[in-house]
Amino acid sequence: MIKEYFEPILGGHFDLYLILFSPLIYLFGTYSLLIVQIIALIIGGVGVYNYFQLIGCKNNKTPILATIYFYSFFGVFGAISYDYHSIVVACSIVPWFFASVHRDKKALSTILLFFMLVSQENISLWMFFICLGLAIEYRNDSKKNALLLLFSGISLIYFITVLSFIIPYFSPQNEYGGFMYSCLGNNPFDAFKTLLTHPIDSFNILFTNHNNSPYGDFVKAELHIILLASGLPLLIKKPQYILMLLPIFFQKLFHDNYIMWGIGSQYNIEFAPIMTIGIFKVISEFKRPKLSLRLTYIVLFLVIASTIRTMDNTIIYTDKSRIRFYQKNHYQRDYNVKSVRQQLTKIPKDAKVSAQSPFVAHLSLRENIYLFPIIKNADYIIYSRKEGCYPLSKEEFNSKIIELEHSKDWKIIYNNGVTILKKINLHKQIEIH
Repeated sequence: MIKEYFEPILGGHFDLYLILFSPLIYLFGTYSLLIVQIIALIIGGVGVYNYFQLIGCKNNKTPILATIYFYSFFGVFGAISYDYHSIVVACSIVPWFFASVHRDKKALSTILLFFMLVSQENISLWMFFICLGLAIEYRNDSKKNALLLLFSGISLIYFITVLSFIIPYFSPQNEYGGFMYSCLGNNPFDAFKTLLTHPIDSFNILFTNHNNSPYGDFVKAELHIILLASGLPLLIKKPQYILMLLPIFFQKLFHDNYIMWGIGSQYNIEFAPIMTIGIFKVISEFKRPKLSLRLTYIVLFLVIASTIRTMDNTIIYTDKSRIRFYQKNHYQRDYNVKSVRQQLTKIPKDAKVSAQSPFVAHLSLRENIYLFPIIKNADYIIYSRKEGCYPLSKEEFNSKIIELEHSKDWKIIYNNGVTILKKINLHKQIEIH
């Protein structure tokens, strides 16, 4: 539980992937979703290769070079360095959707569309724009055009239905709680109205610290620079791909939380398939093969340099040890991992546990588990000063653990980089006295 109150999981995000993938826990345990995500990204890269093989390119190196670009994109590294998100799986299906549309595989295209729609509600809005962009791409093919316009309509209707009826039905508050765009209004419909009636003000928000977040200065500028360096300007030649990216820019840069504006975590994965396909389609259509190849190598160099930049020195805080897979710190902890694992296995399966975020997954297959600092009726508490303190600030985290360690209700049973507290049974104490 990550909230103080019980909430059905579909009352937050309407994500059916979690239900679909849940049986895998019997094969891979608590690592299941991470394995799914990594496999999905590999499949996404194969999809890129397949797409460019399918459409035919003057340069026979284009499919493999486009695939390298996809795997090198900073948003891909950010996604797998954080945790599991269903949008990553959906994004990996996008190249296959492009390929199925190109091949006139209507049934397969429909299946892939619905598979992406059920990943998360915001993906359906993105698919509305993707299908519109593809309709422009195939504007001279009446059958493809009609199918894609139908797909865009289905995606929009799905988006409105999920936000207006399905999520509110599962939510304890009977409303969609994921709208965090106060600069645009109180709900998605207000946002749409604001974008139409105040286009200049809305455009300015894309580049400014619009809510004066203490750490929000230049965060958006960093994102824009990284995207420009990764080849975004080439999409001017095919603006339909920029159209596909509009909802991604909007959902990031209008958000109330400045962390969403930046280059970290999974919040940039949607750029990867669209920029890969769009940029390499532009390059592949150059009439001069030598120029096309040189431009390809320049783009590859810049995207790799941009990704390294996100691993090295960023305006917004990112946990560099998670991303820098080429450094020793990426594979180490400041405490004895083996010893901690042994201690965690000693906690009874039926015990109620409150654990800091890095330890929740290793203890999650039980009836009651809470994300620290939610404690409720927990029998054990697990935390470490050497890990991130989300969702608390550092000051709040330190204050809370000092309170617990000096409490008469808890005793420390392990304290070596990671601390494990056990609830003192007051009833037994009374009986003994």
